[in-house]
Amino acid sequence: MNNQNLKEEILRMSGVHPEKCMRCGKCSGTCPAYSEMEYHPHQFVSMVDNGEIEPLLNSESLYKCLSCFACIERCPRGVEPAKLVEAIRLIAIRRQGANHMTANDVPALLDADIPQQAIVSAFRKYSK
Repeated sequence: MNNQNLKEEILRMSGVHPEKCMRCGKCSGTCPAYSEMEYHPHQFVSMVDNGEIEPLLNSESLYKCLSCFACIERCPRGVEPAKLVEAIRLIAIRRQGANHMTANDVPALLDADIPQQAIVSAFRKYSK
């Protein structure tokens, strides 16, 4: 699948309109996983808009995103970076033919200090 087809597939799956982004960076400034990510939420939006999909598909940032949707709440233009991340992650998983983790892997990684939101996000992320 070429980059243009990948871009169209990602936009169809996510329902996001990256051209609405004004590059303010509020989404990235809100991201609790910012320091862990190679590509930040605003970069996902920009890269998808420019058709730079392959680097995103190969990035560990796909699995660092907490799917907390803080970036969506903070965006003044209604761009939804987390939905782009989830669509790209789904395409990467389909390419691999397997998931990065399974839902059965998650309980072994839990401890008493993990917030419930992280647990819910993990199950949402890895159960697709």
